[in-house]
Amino acid sequence: MNPLYEQMQTSVFERMSGLAAKFGAVNLGQGFPDFGWPDEILEAAARAVKEGSNQYAPSRGVMTLREAVAAHYRRHQQLNVSADQVCVTSGATEALGAAILATVSPGDEVVIFTPAYDSYAPMIRRAGATPVEVALQPPSWRIDRAAIEAAIGPKTRAMIFNNPHNPAGRLFDAGELETIADVAREHDLTIIADEVWEQIVLDGQGFRSLATLPGMAERTIKIGSAGKIFSLTGWKVGWMVAPAELAGTVSRAHQFLTFSTAPNLQAAVAFGLDEGDAWLDPMRARFERARDRMTAGLRGAGFTVLDAAATYFLCVDLKASGIDLDDEAFAAAAVEQAGVAVVALSAFAEQDPPTNLVRLCFGKKDETIDAGVAAMAKAKALLS
Repeated sequence: MNPLYEQMQTSVFERMSGLAAKFGAVNLGQGFPDFGWPDEILEAAARAVKEGSNQYAPSRGVMTLREAVAAHYRRHQQLNVSADQVCVTSGATEALGAAILATVSPGDEVVIFTPAYDSYAPMIRRAGATPVEVALQPPSWRIDRAAIEAAIGPKTRAMIFNNPHNPAGRLFDAGELETIADVAREHDLTIIADEVWEQIVLDGQGFRSLATLPGMAERTIKIGSAGKIFSLTGWKVGWMVAPAELAGTVSRAHQFLTFSTAPNLQAAVAFGLDEGDAWLDPMRARFERARDRMTAGLRGAGFTVLDAAATYFLCVDLKASGIDLDDEAFAAAAVEQAGVAVVALSAFAEQDPPTNLVRLCFGKKDETIDAGVAAMAKAKALLS
């Protein structure tokens, strides 16, 4: 067996969701919302099953969706992109895998910022390259140029940059984006821009794609996700947007991973992107209310909660909350003894990971949030 997979643990999200089911716990671990999807998109998908094609879609995606993705980015992010730069994938995780396989070669190095989504490092290794971690420091999680420069060497080929950031819930500012862009230009790096949370930006803040900065469009592979935009994570519809000279290569990597994605879901996502701009602000407002409800509840229970500006996630500092356990021990005990599943942040890094933080998903209905907060309060009473 391939030792990469033979020695790999099951994903922390799968493990915690399994434990939540086993113990009947409130699942605040895996990042899926239980509200937020527009009924119109579900109806469009159902119509497409009955009235549209149910055979293989074109590998790069149905043209209506590719055009809708390009138009969405022209409207919302002022990106000058066309449909021939878009490749539809079976979720953003597949898009990330295809982008990595198409970009790096054996012996290369790829810079990632930790804590990082846990697919990055295994896929970099699968491509024969080596991940090089740059640790972001809580509670501010700011980009530090000196730390990036220290990680770059003669073998560095690419950088994966996640903004807004999972699991920290951070939206990086204009100066930090320029730092990333400046380093990429100076060292001639390809950037895989994991921007799947681009529409889950809260408190009236705006999102700017890295590809809009000078000299970045030609070196950026942008990753997007309909599952995140429309709260339909199980649909697994994502995409890559790349300059013409890269788009064909990343599409060829994709064609031998999943080849194509369900055509009815593609049709429904195209409808949502074309017709659903009015849904976005109410969706963001609903996530803001959920974040604020969970944050207030946790702080009222004596937890130290780090601020979250985007995504579905917030982080709790266990040590600052008076809990002496590390994150893995707390997560294991909380799900079994208190009935709440959370994710240890140490799962998002390999080198000197933070061990005092856990991540919670706030994209939940009020009753789920309240049950989760009550269970966290029980965990604190038991484990402090």
